[in-house]
Amino acid sequence: MKRRIFIKNTSQFGLALSVLGITSCADNKKKKEPENTVTIEDPKDPFFKLSLAQWSVHKMIHNNELDPMNFAAKASEWGFAGLEYVNHLYNKELDKNTNLALSVNKLTTELNKRSKDNNVENLIMMVDLPGDIGSLASGDSAMRKKAIESHQLWADASAALGCHSMRVNLHGNSELEGWKNFSAESLAKLSEYAAQQNLNIIVENHGGFSSNGQYLSEVMKTVDMDNCGTLPDFGNFCIKKENGECVDEYDRYTGLKELLPYAKGVSAKSYDFDAEGNETTIDYQKALQLVKDSGYSGFIGVEYEGGRLSEEDGIKATRDLLIRIGSALA
Repeated sequence: MKRRIFIKNTSQFGLALSVLGITSCADNKKKKEPENTVTIEDPKDPFFKLSLAQWSVHKMIHNNELDPMNFAAKASEWGFAGLEYVNHLYNKELDKNTNLALSVNKLTTELNKRSKDNNVENLIMMVDLPGDIGSLASGDSAMRKKAIESHQLWADASAALGCHSMRVNLHGNSELEGWKNFSAESLAKLSEYAAQQNLNIIVENHGGFSSNGQYLSEVMKTVDMDNCGTLPDFGNFCIKKENGECVDEYDRYTGLKELLPYAKGVSAKSYDFDAEGNETTIDYQKALQLVKDSGYSGFIGVEYEGGRLSEEDGIKATRDLLIRIGSALA
């Protein structure tokens, strides 16, 4: 049964229609339809909404092809409804003032304005802190204390942006039991701080022990706090690399299944695509089925990390694949 649906030009539903090959009345001059309407055969919306991870455009930013302050405008232009920031991509902005707290405050004020102007939602701040100031799993208690305090500034910034979560890394320990214990300890303290601002602390499978789904899920069980969770990434299951090549990789689908019960977000990593638009490394049908089966229905973030396609083309290819499979699974 056909029906008429009114859509906004920038809505994700309109984006889904174009991906599915449904043309608007503006493209069919023989039919006289009201502006911004289409006649369709009731396609289903995906079971999730789409966000864009800023890491997808890090090359454009580093090459001065995109001002990171224009991230919201670019994401909106490409049809995304949510934003996932990367803190260190704003280092040039932060370096404009010697007072880091003041710089972060100015940054969040401006990013809030730009996201509102472009009608996109701030979702996650991905925080990568170097060395000892980022070592949440360190065996050195003073170093862990310093790492927690360093992350608190960014927790404040994440909350000021209205993000639901701040993503952290669990670096700083090469011994498994120590990694588990100290990771859980630091996450609990950081989550307690973040809870005062209604903020989640989430961990991505992001190298080392954190890319082992069983180990990271055990840390989540130990912490056992409502605002401490995971950001399952479709790709980051390499535990160890040598000479740029992964020599120890955890099964990605097992890992996703283990991490999804704690998910506060999901990251759809992509590297390359075949002629049919399918990702060549990751079975998106299988990955998205696992996401759906877990009951997750929030945002899924596009994180293109390939080299053959341009960042823009890779982002769009990932977006379109998610909509195609997500609509079929809805």
